[in-house]
Amino acid sequence: MGHATEGIAMTSKPAHDRGRIALDKIVGVSPWAQQLRLDLARVAKHVSNVLILGPSGTGKELIARAIHANGPKAEKAFIPVDCAVTTGTLFASHMFGHVKGSFTGAISSSLGCFRAADGGTIFLDEIGEMEPEIQSKLLRVLQQRTVVPVGSHEEVPVNVRVLAATNRSLQTEVDEGRFREDLFYRLNVVVIETIPLKDRPEDIPLIASRYLAELSAQHGMPGCVLSDGAVDLLQQYSWPGNVRELQNVIERAVMFSSGDEIEPDAFASLTTSGNVATGVDFARHPADTAAEEQPSELELAARRGVVSPTLLSGVYRVPQRPRVEDPQPAAAEAASLDRESVLPPVSSSGEWPTLADVERLHLERTLAATMQNRSLAAKMLGVDRSVLRRKLQKYGLDSLD
Repeated sequence: MGHATEGIAMTSKPAHDRGRIALDKIVGVSPWAQQLRLDLARVAKHVSNVLILGPSGTGKELIARAIHANGPKAEKAFIPVDCAVTTGTLFASHMFGHVKGSFTGAISSSLGCFRAADGGTIFLDEIGEMEPEIQSKLLRVLQQRTVVPVGSHEEVPVNVRVLAATNRSLQTEVDEGRFREDLFYRLNVVVIETIPLKDRPEDIPLIASRYLAELSAQHGMPGCVLSDGAVDLLQQYSWPGNVRELQNVIERAVMFSSGDEIEPDAFASLTTSGNVATGVDFARHPADTAAEEQPSELELAARRGVVSPTLLSGVYRVPQRPRVEDPQPAAAEAASLDRESVLPPVSSSGEWPTLADVERLHLERTLAATMQNRSLAAKMLGVDRSVLRRKLQKYGLDSLD
């Protein structure tokens, strides 16, 4: 992740400017957003541990960065750590460092995230996913303010502010024996809770407009605005992926829009999914009446041979394009599209799909439905994120964007 450089890069601006910019990224006029900015300004002045709770995609890391940027350690490093990335000795080394030769592959010593964050802030994201063994070591770090690198017995002092976040109820995890109670109370000094995007619909136009401006300024995409009908549609959708899903939907809408104003028909992925929260069927949304008679993006893509159906409803494949060296690329492409359009994918052993085929397709469908949000996908599938990660690696899906 380039942890050690993230906090250093911020030092190019004065501390008060960085703090103001970080708070300005908490966009919204809802009572929750306004109170959150006030709370962050107060909490940031101290060095107490902060626990940030809330659903995935609601900006927990954004909140952590705002706390750091407005606190007394703003000039020092901000080191984010994804506690669900890896497990065992490798994660212990990632967190606390290791000495040369402490395990296979340890060809040199490593500082670890805590020592890299010394004097600054460490952000432990998805801390509810942390293994019990690492929980014990983390508790000792918080109590003693020292770390013991893997393969060493020497305690190394560290001075860091700890911010942690999770989309789980840590109290429930404690009650069910999956999270240490003493560690929970060490982290549970100050609690900040985020809320789902659907519970603050008045913030959606502002968040969308801010992201549209970022896409234009930072990524060179066309400068667009939302029509009244598009705003109305976005405010009625339930947003299971929260702000992260909104950003993905907005970016896709910009690519599919032909003018400067984004109309409701640019949000085809929403108009075919309905709304869990209010029961609104976007396929019959009043603002989208004209678009109802027009083919959807998916239908248009299918007609052009861009996508083809699979054995699972709602899952589509993109056909491979011919190689450049193909002597007859047009003919090869046409044949490929014909095959993809007519035949669903089958297993290597016959027409009937194996359990592995079905599992892979279901994983693809879940990742597509959650906009590649691994935490939300694991929750929907009813498995731990580590289990999901292994399955994605098994089927070669771990590198999907």
